[in-house]
Amino acid sequence: MTGSNGPTLEVIPTIGQLRQRLKRERAAGKRIGLVPTMGYLHAGHLSLVQRAKGECDVVVMSVFVNPLQFGANEDFDRYPRDLARDRALAEEAGVDVLFHPSVEEMYPRGTLTTVRVDERLTGRLCGRSRPGHFDGVATVVSKLFHIVEPDRAYFGQKDAQQLAIIERMVEDLNFPVQVVGCPIVREADGLAMSSRNVYLNEAERRVAPLLYHALCQGKALIEGGEKSPSAVVERVKETISQEPRFRIDYVELLRYPDLEPLETIHGKVILAIAAWLGQTRLIDNVILATDMTEHGAEVSGKREQEEVGVPCCGK
Repeated sequence: MTGSNGPTLEVIPTIGQLRQRLKRERAAGKRIGLVPTMGYLHAGHLSLVQRAKGECDVVVMSVFVNPLQFGANEDFDRYPRDLARDRALAEEAGVDVLFHPSVEEMYPRGTLTTVRVDERLTGRLCGRSRPGHFDGVATVVSKLFHIVEPDRAYFGQKDAQQLAIIERMVEDLNFPVQVVGCPIVREADGLAMSSRNVYLNEAERRVAPLLYHALCQGKALIEGGEKSPSAVVERVKETISQEPRFRIDYVELLRYPDLEPLETIHGKVILAIAAWLGQTRLIDNVILATDMTEHGAEVSGKREQEEVGVPCCGK
């Protein structure tokens, strides 16, 4: 389904105004889709909008840089912000409502109540090096779900740990919303699109696609029948280490979506990377279904997520 409430995007800064607007839409039987973002939009965000427009009558995009998910020494103050640019891109993509609250609007008295995510989901990947990050994510997403009351909410698979956590939160806390994971969107050279890519200087941008190339090396091993997680992880690390400007945060191969360690590669798995390039922390992943039966035959290394922009290894 598609729909529009007029040719002009409406920017709403307060919770009360947004609730009143969406109350009218619900009364008219409209299906509401939510695309939560921190702004500085790119093609990845806009692909979420396109998916939402195809499935919902009203598309709400939030642009809110959430302080709860940034650590003391992280980039909250310098995170890229450009509301005029975001508004133009959102309107062109067909967003109906842009929700742009202030920090004071979202947390008028600070925050004494938060959502805590168990270490079984946060103790690995990005959660290990960013303590408290996913509690902040879960808290703001739960607030957005309560404020917007969407029928569907759209998240990119680049932040696959975040997606897994939100899906589990919705299940555990009985939110009446369908979480829709959408494929990674990549530049032509394979670099996963991210608002933080703007931090990269020209030389760093040239070598940044090595992360995806390293993932492709690991994926090829899995597709070739490799069953040892450590062998795949070592191959990925070796590939990244070809460029000394990278500082690896982690390379992990885990079961997905529960993020449990593997003794042998089987079932649905995620191969994920985080690495620093200069002052920029980049993340990327591939999710594969291994040892699955397809048309009666055993297959290994079937890619679970179809990525947008470039095939694996640029082929």
